[in-house]
Amino acid sequence: MAFNFTLPLRIVQGIFAIVVLGLTAYVANWWSGHWHDLSPSEVNFLIFSSVWTLLALAYLIIAPARFPNAAHKYGILAAEAITMIFWFAGFIALAVFLSDRVCFGRVCDAAKAGTAFAAFEWLFFAATTLMAVLHVYRTRNTGVTSHDPKVEMHQGV
Repeated sequence: MAFNFTLPLRIVQGIFAIVVLGLTAYVANWWSGHWHDLSPSEVNFLIFSSVWTLLALAYLIIAPARFPNAAHKYGILAAEAITMIFWFAGFIALAVFLSDRVCFGRVCDAAKAGTAFAAFEWLFFAATTLMAVLHVYRTRNTGVTSHDPKVEMHQGV
């Protein structure tokens, strides 16, 4: 019996998204409070990526389990790939932003921790995106989109 790694990865992805959301929200709040200016767009983008991830995870977890018609294999692949790209762009952008700044204190530590957690989040989404690509590849000639059509019930005439 094979173990399905998808749900444990989804749980970790959700936890990491909440952690990054908290850390980057703290950085954004500190920045706007101390500099009386808008927080950096790099920080704001990671906040967006965290919220997007929570919404995407709702789709990626609930749709295959409860609404199989909405869980098309290309829809799942698109949600995975877009989320992976967002995390990659977000952690790279914040890492570059922090690399040329004089940075110290708690807010700097929170920004660096947010960058590290975002990098790991990207790795987790790279793994699940690879799993989605493999599923699409393996079912490319079968006509399978989301569910087994043999399970559908038809009334006899």
